[in-house]
Amino acid sequence: MNISASLTPYNTTPPQSLPMILDTLPEPVVEGQVCPRKTRLQIDLILLAIEALELDGSEAILVFSEELDLKGVIKDRVNLWRMRSSNPMRRAYARRPLSIMEAKALVVIACYIARRLTVVIRQLLIVYQQLNEKQIPLEQNLRLSNYLERFRVHFKSRMNPRRSSLLQLTSDAKIDELAISLLGQLLFCTGTAGMQRFWISLFDGEVE
Repeated sequence: MNISASLTPYNTTPPQSLPMILDTLPEPVVEGQVCPRKTRLQIDLILLAIEALELDGSEAILVFSEELDLKGVIKDRVNLWRMRSSNPMRRAYARRPLSIMEAKALVVIACYIARRLTVVIRQLLIVYQQLNEKQIPLEQNLRLSNYLERFRVHFKSRMNPRRSSLLQLTSDAKIDELAISLLGQLLFCTGTAGMQRFWISLFDGEVE
């Protein structure tokens, strides 16, 4: 009697399946399946805005990583820092690629945090519009002023002002404009199919 069996090598481990939530974002056609420069910059900036909104923003990113079953991609704080240091505008630019999978994980987390902060984001944008129309200094609103101040501190401490792309962002007023623009992007993420639309926008002009 002949018996045949399919044997699996002892040390072989099955390939790790990716969290299904990452499949909700379309796969961009980019060279080498790594993120272009603009994409890395925009993702880091949107996370910087979240950190300015939330005092424990970095911790929130790690908490959502676990809740969304993304610990296989964003393993710990050091791993997160290395991903964000792929932004070429950072002082601690690590010259490492950011994979599409890593970028998806960061975008998913950013959008989920934005949804939780929808009311706060919308209120800040309304206040900004009202103050701007009446030509009242933004410092007159404590919540908006705190957000802008924290963003400026984060931006100046982490970004390299000698990078040519940042030469136009040397004044507090210009950095404030960027901070407000990022609030608009975060609110955009909370809308219908906002996560998918934001993801696609990150590769606008980069996709073949």
